Amino acid sequence: MKNFGENDTIVAISTPPGEGGIGIIRISGENSGIVASKLFKCAKKDLTVENFESHKVVYGKIVDEKGNVIDEALCIAMWAPNSYTKENVVEIQSHGGALVVRRILELALQNGARMAEPGEFTKRAFLNGRLDLSQAQSVMDIIKARTDASLRMAAGHLQGKFSDEIKAMRHDILEVIAHLEASIDFPEDDIEDVAKDEASAKVRSIKNRIEEMLSTFNTGRILRDGLVTAIIGKPNVGKSSLLNTLLREDRAIVTDIPGTTRDSLEEYANIGGVPLKIIDTAGIRETEDKVEQIGVEKSMSYVQKADLILALFDTSSDLTKEDEEIINLLQGKEGIVLLTKNDLSCVLDIEDLQKRLQGNFKYMQISTFNNDGIKELEQEIVNRVYSGTVKQAEGVFVNNVRQANALKEAQKYLEDCLNTIEMDMAEDFIVIDIRSAWEKLGEITGDTVDEDIIDQIFSQFCIGK
Repeated sequence: MKNFGENDTIVAISTPPGEGGIGIIRISGENSGIVASKLFKCAKKDLTVENFESHKVVYGKIVDEKGNVIDEALCIAMWAPNSYTKENVVEIQSHGGALVVRRILELALQNGARMAEPGEFTKRAFLNGRLDLSQAQSVMDIIKARTDASLRMAAGHLQGKFSDEIKAMRHDILEVIAHLEASIDFPEDDIEDVAKDEASAKVRSIKNRIEEMLSTFNTGRILRDGLVTAIIGKPNVGKSSLLNTLLREDRAIVTDIPGTTRDSLEEYANIGGVPLKIIDTAGIRETEDKVEQIGVEKSMSYVQKADLILALFDTSSDLTKEDEEIINLLQGKEGIVLLTKNDLSCVLDIEDLQKRLQGNFKYMQISTFNNDGIKELEQEIVNRVYSGTVKQAEGVFVNNVRQANALKEAQKYLEDCLNTIEMDMAEDFIVIDIRSAWEKLGEITGDTVDEDIIDQIFSQFCIGK
């Protein structure tokens, strides 16, 4: 981020674009009060923003450089270090029209502030020690959370539950390093073997803790980003009806005319706290319609990249040529086979289907007409996502690739450390490996991370946060 680190004052609109009841303009930096006082005039004429009590709301008016009133507003000063960034922060709450909010922003820029870059407020909170890097990343996770479980995980990270686990392991590693270095510095005390034995036991314990944390990564990633779920089947098998049922709203058009869905629809559904990113694909069949052909090709591609495949087969009819194409497409894969139209007489030879479709599939019968089997399907999805992890512990789940990679590298260094101990090598070599693990864990909290990585992380934030 260019210019960051200087004692400048930054400003941004912190509410979403568009019209709303309230618009918030956030100013942060040493001169926040001075900048705000030039555009916000309170009802008490002898009171300026620089003299506001911290965290007290004050009513006033926004005026331009000519003294013209732009809007009525509320102003809150939060003086350092008791603010989000641990700097002087002033927030102005105006009416939420796009024009008035933009005008207030322009006035702040004219009076000495500069435009904040993406994530710069949170980056300042991190650099000023209010948040560690894991907590800072969780800010965007809270904003983007789509289910209660997603929110619990993000809130747990923000409260430091995940960071506390990392810091505890780093503390234990430092103890091991201290004991090993003591045996190096005082060889006459004959503590070498004892130090190595203690180091081996502690390193194994830390390695097991990392392994337990890594086992939560798949669940954490899904809670954060959503479970990419592809609904696959021939035309009129009930794909759009299933989408509408899971969404609990009529999102997709449902008719008995084949080819109604000619492109893929993407929607999020909340299934037992799991955010499902559902892709309702075009029915797979041969068609002369070029638009529908593209939709069919996209349907086939989604099978390759989906986290979960829901393959639909109509129990009220025999297997068709289109079904055969889907069977061939799904060979060797895994997911859930949904036997649809369970409310009608069963004609499909289910045992024959199971013989033909080779892979790891669970078979379930459903009917979107009377919702038969839908609750069981939803519970199966939840079980697959959590896969034995404790739902109450979302706050310590690993939820992004950066965290997972750092943990894997730390685990590798700990394995190298154990091998070094087993080979009865000198303590100096053991310390090298275990210190490398300590540094890798520090990358998660930001204690040992490069500035380029910090910049890259905060560049993904929205402006104003």
